[in-house]
Amino acid sequence: MNTKAKQILLAAVATLPLMAGASWADGLMTIIVNDPSNPYWFTEGQVAKATAEELGYTTTVGAHKGDTNTESTLIDTAITNKAKAIILDPANADGSVGAVKKAIDAGIPVFLVNAEINQSGLAKAQLVSNNAQGAALGAMQWVEVLGDSGKYVELFGAPSDNNAQTRSNGYETVLSQYPDLEKAAMEVADWDRTKGYNKMQSMLQANGDIKAVISGNDEMALGAIAALKEAGKLDGMVVGGFDGSPDAVEAVKAGEMAYTVLQPVAIFSEEAVRQADHFINTGELKVADEKQLFDCLIITSDNADKYTAPFVLSE
Repeated sequence: MNTKAKQILLAAVATLPLMAGASWADGLMTIIVNDPSNPYWFTEGQVAKATAEELGYTTTVGAHKGDTNTESTLIDTAITNKAKAIILDPANADGSVGAVKKAIDAGIPVFLVNAEINQSGLAKAQLVSNNAQGAALGAMQWVEVLGDSGKYVELFGAPSDNNAQTRSNGYETVLSQYPDLEKAAMEVADWDRTKGYNKMQSMLQANGDIKAVISGNDEMALGAIAALKEAGKLDGMVVGGFDGSPDAVEAVKAGEMAYTVLQPVAIFSEEAVRQADHFINTGELKVADEKQLFDCLIITSDNADKYTAPFVLSE
């Protein structure tokens, strides 16, 4: 993430309005994200941190980078430090269940953001983007730009994250309605830009006549764009992303990416902290439903100028 984008984000979160009548807390709120080198997870951590500190908590922000052992160690530290609550972006849908249970058994409420675990009734809430809705939104925009025929490839995220399959299924639901669209290949690139670049190079070598790329996130899409540029094949190629990252929006403005699907991470990261604060202060859930879905938005060249801060699209 470039320095300017970080400055914009930090300025934005620093000016989050104080809630009228908000109770000032005493204690630690632990925030655990995936990998802050990705602007999406960086924003997730910084917004949660700013909101918690606004409410009077001290905070720590840790990163597991998709490793469940590191995640477990971070949970142990939160327990040792007697955290009032944990805001967690889980490392693995199955593998993170034990870490969440450990925190719950220690009497620390856990509020999940962005990704789910495959067990209900443990976390107090699971706040995630409506990935199925976002994927359908992106796929429809992708078809509108590409047309209803041609060969394409797909970049798939980390298989340990349910979001990867949900997005891929959402793409398939839309694209399968167009029999003249042919998926020539699909490669796993684990949400990573470098892997997206490498996988795109391999798919190009095997499928030189593709017309489009649909990606499970922006980082993989940006890697693909770099590979396409290097091969001299970006011109006329339709590339679709998912996240709404600052770099992706710049690529949309530059005409290199057809669109990106904006995940409202800045909204649900703040909301998770506010729900945790409510539970700490009242012992009651602010929202009855454990799983809470937040709808995504589409960013194209038509509205990219309304992108006012990382992962924020103004009306």
